[in-house]
Amino acid sequence: MVNEHEYIKEQEATRVRVLSEALPYIQKFANRTIVIKYGGAAMKDGRLKAGVIRDIVVLSCVGVRPVIVHGGGPEINFWLEKLDIEPQFKDGLRVTDAKTMDVVEMVLVGRVNKELVSLINQAGASAVGLCGKDGNLIQARPVDQEGIGFVGEVTNVNSELIQSLVDNGYVPVISSVAADEKGQAYNINADTVAGEIAASLQAEKLILLTDTPGILEDYSDPSTLLTKLDINKSRKLIEDGIVSGGMIPKVNCCVRSLAQGVGAAHILDGRIAHALLLEILTDEGIGSMIVASEYLN
Repeated sequence: MVNEHEYIKEQEATRVRVLSEALPYIQKFANRTIVIKYGGAAMKDGRLKAGVIRDIVVLSCVGVRPVIVHGGGPEINFWLEKLDIEPQFKDGLRVTDAKTMDVVEMVLVGRVNKELVSLINQAGASAVGLCGKDGNLIQARPVDQEGIGFVGEVTNVNSELIQSLVDNGYVPVISSVAADEKGQAYNINADTVAGEIAASLQAEKLILLTDTPGILEDYSDPSTLLTKLDINKSRKLIEDGIVSGGMIPKVNCCVRSLAQGVGAAHILDGRIAHALLLEILTDEGIGSMIVASEYLN
């Protein structure tokens, strides 16, 4: 049986090893932009939320330039129900009529965004909250699908605005609400917004926090996690039906960002404490990393 002194020495050795292992990654990603889509269980669970906020601040403090994009589905549903508006979905998209759009904007811009900004600031970084309307950050148009109301897609990103904040040491926190040229507000999928922002910034990484371990060859078996794959492999997994359901738009979002110059895209399990640091600053990582084909080896 290990005595207490030996146990303490073992714990100390582990801490030193982890810090030492992180050093080359800190050096590699210093002054590089990483776009993080924050959502899922990591947004609902208070303990996980505190861990994500701490990870973001750690990354900022060691010289990485994080840009945060968020949704807020559960919070939107909560307020819709309080206002006697029934949440509706069609083909995985939230049906967004005028009343629902008002609630979406109120919740994402007025509540979720400001809470995240406040938490990051309290933890020691300097965060600035934005939505797509601010400074024409994101221009939108309606998606080409009937019966879903004010659901939009990105037509343009004002990367100069984000870049100016990042260059001055701020952490931009961006909610996925934007407007068209006439000022009509649209609700846009946060994964899509994160991917387009990452592409516009030529980010080093795009990271999607999800409620799954990553891309699995067998969705019921976590041991089949694919830790590294390229664009062609990703597309084939969709064609073969291995990647299905809600994972399809996430993988497509990653592929699209890579095709536009993003260095690597990651799909992580946000239910794991400190998932961001484990993926970015350790040798093994914990999720699935997708890269452009020529960089796979």
